Amino acid sequence: MNHIFITRPACHQADDHTPQARTSLADALTLAAMSLGYGVVQLDVTIVNTALASIRASLGGGVSELQWVVNAYTIAFAAFILTAGALGDRIGARRVFMGGFALFTAASVGCAAAPNASSLIALRAIQGLAAAILVPNSLALLNHAYPEAKARGRAVAIWAAGASLALTAGPFVGGVLIALTGWRAIFLVNLPIGLAGLWLARTYAQETPAHASHELDLPGQCAAIVALGALAASLIEGGARGWADPFVLTGFVLAIAAGVLFVLQEAKARQPMLPLSLFDDRLFSVCALVGLLVNVAVYGLIFVFSLYFQEINHLSAFATGLAFVPMLAVVFPVNLIAPRVAERIGARATIAAGAVLAALGCLALLTIAPGTSYWAIGGQLIAISSGLGLLVPPLTSTLLGSVDASRSGIAAGVLNATRQTGSVLGVALFGSLIARSGAFIPGLRLSLVISALVMLAAAVAIGVRVREPAKR
Repeated sequence: MNHIFITRPACHQADDHTPQARTSLADALTLAAMSLGYGVVQLDVTIVNTALASIRASLGGGVSELQWVVNAYTIAFAAFILTAGALGDRIGARRVFMGGFALFTAASVGCAAAPNASSLIALRAIQGLAAAILVPNSLALLNHAYPEAKARGRAVAIWAAGASLALTAGPFVGGVLIALTGWRAIFLVNLPIGLAGLWLARTYAQETPAHASHELDLPGQCAAIVALGALAASLIEGGARGWADPFVLTGFVLAIAAGVLFVLQEAKARQPMLPLSLFDDRLFSVCALVGLLVNVAVYGLIFVFSLYFQEINHLSAFATGLAFVPMLAVVFPVNLIAPRVAERIGARATIAAGAVLAALGCLALLTIAPGTSYWAIGGQLIAISSGLGLLVPPLTSTLLGSVDASRSGIAAGVLNATRQTGSVLGVALFGSLIARSGAFIPGLRLSLVISALVMLAAAVAIGVRVREPAKR
């Protein structure tokens, strides 16, 4: 579908908006750049999980250190994503997107050279900051390139499918690289992706209007970092130290206090990083909640099953990568089917169906034990990922369609902040459940029960008296 926009030649688009015909090819290549941006963010989820055992063997540490390698990334992602979306609204999403891609690429090279666990964790946090910059601004640029609801829904589906392809390729590519050269190579694959994404964005993406009056909410940003970091630290260390440990209890108290301060700051700020008025719309609120619940289950289970395959069933990194490929490969075609299903039965019914399918997959895995054959659990893992693939495109498109286009950056930021917060909570909680000696399988089963419950809660939330977005 063709869209005509007025702008300058592509190499000057970041600076102003003088006329030039905008073609469907430019829109498609903009979509390609945005898909690479989201794809590289998702690639580092599965490719790093595949390398966990190799990283522990090389750098030392226990389950809690591995949780921090994963969660340093997701904490920074979740904590900064709202400010990153607002920054894109303030100075232009294209400019901010390109800065994020450059930072992500540089941090990836740093991760490959990390001499110890502490430096790797710190560099993973920088990667997470860059990911926070990439995702909401990629969605804002898509919203700008595809203003019509149906076209936007299909573009978002392709954007999500590209990320699903990266998720699928991550374990296999990671396993091959670890087998051939070691875990450090998994971070270097981001270099060519980053360079390609930067070139495409610079050449073809159209800059969004800048709103210089949009302010950055630094007090709110600080409170968000403290709240999320303290909560993750308490959940992670609770498994190693015990839930009554003074450090753990202090962390929970600090998280609650910072969370309250965050809400108070957002309520009184002239231009808050999280406009609480967005949640006056029930559809927006429910979509954000579903995003959080879904990621608690899915990304927490990816972390736990990565360790199950390697630590309990003693698979190599390469075999672990292969074990994840069927589970993740199904997300790609389901992402592409999802918008057509939503057009036929409605977005909220599609989201609910995906959540129920994933919950059933979790419950069907409760007989898992040490040495369980992959063929006995592969179908259930595929059901979980199929549910994820079915619900993410309509969830994303529905949330974006519930707000005015001028607020697309902050709306995308809210959705991804809630989803990444869910990832932090899932990895921290499920990792703690398996951390104690002899508790792996009971902890894994409890993680599956929790995942099924939160998925069913998501289905109920989206299915109860939520209006469909108006056609735009």
